[in-house]
Order: sequence, then C-alpha cells, then structure tokens
Amino acid sequence: MTAPTAKPSGATPLDARGLVIGVIGARWNHDIVERLQRGAIDAIAECGSTAVTASAPGAFELPYAARVLARSGEVDAIVVVGAVIRGETTHYELVSEGCASGVMSVQLSTGIPIGLGVATVESHDQAVARSSDQHNVGRDAALAAIEMALLSRNWVTTTRTAPVDGKE
Repeated sequence: MTAPTAKPSGATPLDARGLVIGVIGARWNHDIVERLQRGAIDAIAECGSTAVTASAPGAFELPYAARVLARSGEVDAIVVVGAVIRGETTHYELVSEGCASGVMSVQLSTGIPIGLGVATVESHDQAVARSSDQHNVGRDAALAAIEMALLSRNWVTTTRTAPVDGKE
C-alpha cells in the first residue's frame, strides 16, 4: 500500500477532505509566526481539510499545546508554527531543541502526527525568507502533517494482507 505524497508548490494538492488539522502558533516573534500560520492554513484549505487554531506563548510551550489538542480527540493532525531566532546566549539552543524533542515525544505518545513548522534561524531576515510565499515552513509542515494523517488513516482502516518480515 502506498500513501499519497506531498506535492510541490503549484501541483495538485493532497486529497485530505474530512480531516481536521490543528494549527498552533507561538505568540513570540508574532510577525513571522503570523506568516507561517497563514501558509499552514492555506495549505490545509487547498487539501480540502478544516483548520482549527490555538496559540501558545512561545516555541517552548508548543509541545504542551500540541499535547492538549492531540488528547482532545478533535484533530487528525497538528501543525506547530513558531520562530526561534539566535541571540547572544544559549537560549536559542534550549528553546529550539526543547521544542523539537517535545513535539516528537507528543506525536509518538499520542499517535497524532505533528508537522514542525518552527523556523530556527540566525536572523530576522532569514525568518522572513522562511515565511515567505516562495518558501514557507508553515506550509511545508502542514503538508507533512496531512500526509502522515493520511498514512495513518489508510493503515488503520485497512486490513493488512502482506506478511510482516516474511512471516504470516
């Protein structure tokens, strides 16, 4: 069985009608996050899915917010969007690594796919570039989350007929 794959910009979008996708935006670096969130919501709409939104104070809090949505039973997938811009201290590393590992932990423990649309960049200019119409990591994360939700739906709702590791 093969699952649908994400399509490049301009190609036919995934058919994800009936899916509900949660989009959680960090409020820190709001100007960038707003652009990432718009990219995610537009991609979700193009795929025929419904977007529901929530917010968190910053990128570090995104995993907890994702866990709340995942455990609600109301969403098929989640997209988290935020921007972590390097400063002069190690705060950047703590926040970005904590966010990424927290998101991974939540998706594995809940079984709800989560697209990581957090731009981790060196400068505000890089954040602007990664939240543009030409390259929007929020959009990319939404497409990844949708693809994984479709994979899950296809595998959970079908009976496996092929042997696993050559064994029946």
